[in-house]
Amino acid sequence: MELRDFFAGFWKDLSPEEQAALEAAAVRRRYQPGEVLHRGGECDSLYAVLSGRLRVYMLSGEGRQVTLYRLFERDFCLFSASCILKDIQFDVTVEAEKETEVYALPSALYQRLMAEKAEVSNFTMGLMASRFTEVMWRMEQILSRKLDARLAAFLLEESAIEGSLSLHLTHEKIASNLGTAREVVTRLLKYLQSEGLIRVSRGEIVLLEPKGLQKLAE
Repeated sequence: MELRDFFAGFWKDLSPEEQAALEAAAVRRRYQPGEVLHRGGECDSLYAVLSGRLRVYMLSGEGRQVTLYRLFERDFCLFSASCILKDIQFDVTVEAEKETEVYALPSALYQRLMAEKAEVSNFTMGLMASRFTEVMWRMEQILSRKLDARLAAFLLEESAIEGSLSLHLTHEKIASNLGTAREVVTRLLKYLQSEGLIRVSRGEIVLLEPKGLQKLAE
């Protein structure tokens, strides 16, 4: 996949020199599962995902992780360089959930293009609005839905992503995504298993009744 594929919305509006500058500045990097690409208020690079999966999360006041959204192939991570938008800061962490390859772009170069090209600015604002919508939806789920419903929704989401009813998930990983304690997740999984919706074994969760989980999630 070429860099221009990520920026199809404005690539044709760049001069040949600007296109060449972006291509020359982009660095391909590979990250292993659990490796952190960005942490806290740093502002160094923007990431375009070539393959794999990234997780963007923040820490609660109690130090628990709360997943805001995931990034997949062809996605573009702006929150890792939030300084490109003046007076807006995002204290988030970006880590690889799977082996992931990205293009890393210097934020200073992208910021300059935004200032000089309305098309780049419009593209960025549209993407940022989409991410904000996703984050607000996630916060609404946390505030308004019971944890068992959120757990059911998370398991169904993972099943759709992996294309399998058999999920290799630890209780700790689920807790990190839902922003709760591992002990709470263990208790809820036992409940779902007692209802015949899932089967839990060491390091694996099998979805036995996806329709039942969907009903609970709703």
